[in-house]
Amino acid sequence: MTDHIQLATDGKSLLLLDQRILPGREEYFACTDTETTIYALQTMVVRGAPAIGVTAAYGCWLAAREVAQHAADTAQWKNKLTALLDRLEAARPTAVNLRWAVRLMRGAWNAQMDLAALTDTWLAMAKEIHSQDIAINKAMGAYGAACIDDGDTVMTHCNAGALATAGYGTALGVIRAAFEQGKKIKVIANETRPFLQGARLTAYELAREGIPVTVACDNATALLMKRGLVQKVVVGADRIAANGDAANKIGTFGVALLAKHFGVPFYVAAPSSTFDLNTATGEGIPIEERTPLEVTHVGTTQITPTGVPVYNFAFDVTPAQLIAGIVTEKGVLRAPYVENIAKIIGGK
Repeated sequence: MTDHIQLATDGKSLLLLDQRILPGREEYFACTDTETTIYALQTMVVRGAPAIGVTAAYGCWLAAREVAQHAADTAQWKNKLTALLDRLEAARPTAVNLRWAVRLMRGAWNAQMDLAALTDTWLAMAKEIHSQDIAINKAMGAYGAACIDDGDTVMTHCNAGALATAGYGTALGVIRAAFEQGKKIKVIANETRPFLQGARLTAYELAREGIPVTVACDNATALLMKRGLVQKVVVGADRIAANGDAANKIGTFGVALLAKHFGVPFYVAAPSSTFDLNTATGEGIPIEERTPLEVTHVGTTQITPTGVPVYNFAFDVTPAQLIAGIVTEKGVLRAPYVENIAKIIGGK
């Protein structure tokens, strides 16, 4: 699955498969400028750290197109474009890939470039980031598949598949690669309250590809592991600190604690762009809080009493000591994470 992020045939907009309404309907949302791109990012039309990064790269190109329509003189367009990039970069706080992509595009902004040249450069870069992400995910899958044994049942939490990336997936990329190698594996997709990414999206992807998948409610994890029904856990990440602490969808930390208790190896799969070497530990990772409506309602149906407050933290952080390995496109990193992340990811 690679068509969920695509350029419109007229070359003027970015089309995103709307993940808010899957699996019931397959409809595309058009990003035509900075405002619609930010809306898509914040409302979960598109989600998943790598997919957010790819979308942000195209968002820079759309911002440049937007400015070209309104700014006349050089000083005006540069200031206007800078302000739009600032807004785009701040759209979601936890997924570091968004910031990574925008800063990569900023770095290619040569002071001598006119707006037309910059727009063309950013479109080419966005396309390259898009294709590279698919290649990176396949490389990750090849390394991670070695961690999965024939006959394993693999639990995953949230959706870290093709829909969360440019294609193929991080955690689901590991699962796909193992399946493509002929390993007879099964998957347990935790439903992942409150947005139900596991039940709606992970199950949707795997079922489409014929990979055996069963959906389980989040609070069944302990029982499933106690009964020996889970041999491995593989999840994605939205940001990984320099010491290996990994932020992922809320509930992941609890799954990791249970995996440690029951002796189930817990793996994180993420590309190099998800590592934040400027953040020493998970304590420094900002945790996004989302609208209470995601908890108080399922669709349009209210399920909590009116006026009762809720917590809706979108992510939590799994400490590095609970992680058996971090699967990247450069190989599987293992403890000691500080040294190995610095050497392999930081290039030291």
